[in-house]
Amino acid sequence: MQHILDNPIYNSLATTHRQFSKGNENVKFYIEDITAFAGFKNYTVENFYTLHLISPADCLYVIFTLNKIEVPENWKITSTIDMFQMVYRGSENLNKEINTAVLTELNKAHVPEMTDLVHLTKPGPFLDRTIDLGNYLGIFKDNRLVSMAGHRLSPYPFIEISAVCTHPAYLGKGYSYQILNKLVLGILANEQTPFLHVRNDNVAAIKLYEKLGFQIRTEMFATVIQKR
Repeated sequence: MQHILDNPIYNSLATTHRQFSKGNENVKFYIEDITAFAGFKNYTVENFYTLHLISPADCLYVIFTLNKIEVPENWKITSTIDMFQMVYRGSENLNKEINTAVLTELNKAHVPEMTDLVHLTKPGPFLDRTIDLGNYLGIFKDNRLVSMAGHRLSPYPFIEISAVCTHPAYLGKGYSYQILNKLVLGILANEQTPFLHVRNDNVAAIKLYEKLGFQIRTEMFATVIQKR
């Protein structure tokens, strides 16, 4: 039986994120200004053609799959990313007394600064309304946003932590750890389970996530496709 995290985008759109979903029973994708993700109930040629038929012109989507995929000729693969999917399994390193005074709950007024940080650090897609997916936290230093992370996919009862990034000039200060610690505690308090995706060559990030209690569950492949 397939695990819900084997197909996290589709299962997110079929459960918690129905209000952000477009498509049909077999093909689902996020509203365009929320995030650029699409998922299929089954990754068949027919469903790729359906997505092509019902999606906007010149659109671009990211698809997560357990295996590398081929796409029909009416889609162009623009890039692929080899990743690990990591799931929280418990840790003694979580600090329940963490100083939350340094953390700022980010809102729509912060989106320009969030977008600038994402463009600089490239943790993954972040659009005008990605913040609507919820619970973005940041750290400000020297009057600018220097670190952030928040929620993205939500295939119940799991919640993905994403957009984990820190300005290069502020690395090594534990900012991502503080933000992630708070996000993990919040997800656990809601009786759900944190998970995330990370490039399989990002050794420093993987070590941080392992310290916080995440373990590699499986390999995962991101394929970025553009409509021809």
